[in-house]
Amino acid sequence: MSYCTECGTRLELRYLEKEGMIPWCEKCKAWRFPAFSTAISTMVYNPAGQKILLIKQYGRDRNILVAGYINKGEGAEHALAREVQEEMGLKVTACIFNMSEYFEKSNTLMLNFASIVDSDNLSGMTPEVDFAAWYTPGEAREAITHDSLAEKFLLNWLSKRETYDHTYDTYTFL
Repeated sequence: MSYCTECGTRLELRYLEKEGMIPWCEKCKAWRFPAFSTAISTMVYNPAGQKILLIKQYGRDRNILVAGYINKGEGAEHALAREVQEEMGLKVTACIFNMSEYFEKSNTLMLNFASIVDSDNLSGMTPEVDFAAWYTPGEAREAITHDSLAEKFLLNWLSKRETYDHTYDTYTFL
């Protein structure tokens, strides 16, 4: 952020105790903490917890996760359920946080979850999604777009699941 969002004055970095270097507006005499969007993405599991949904959108031949921005006043879990419903016509029955990462290209803090839905029927998919299919975890690992944030989230989640010494069922991770 280079300019004050209130008055348009060029910001200067100043040291703020316990915060570090923070943009300062000399005209407003105020700190201007960086603003960014927040979004969710999710590994959507079928009801049996055995398959992961990957989608393609916007005319691109890239397998990604269901994702979307969090609206003002909305919690992350609500945004996740809304996005899955809006894009896939599926109802989320449970979710659990995986990890977060700042995505510089869109100035967005991405919050990633694993979720489970009430059906594996993809007939409710909306025109916002070009293609969707269920994959086993091994297939998803191969099919997801490589060197993407979606792949990073998926691999982190699968790594967590593989480190546990027990059988996974629908309720183990959700």
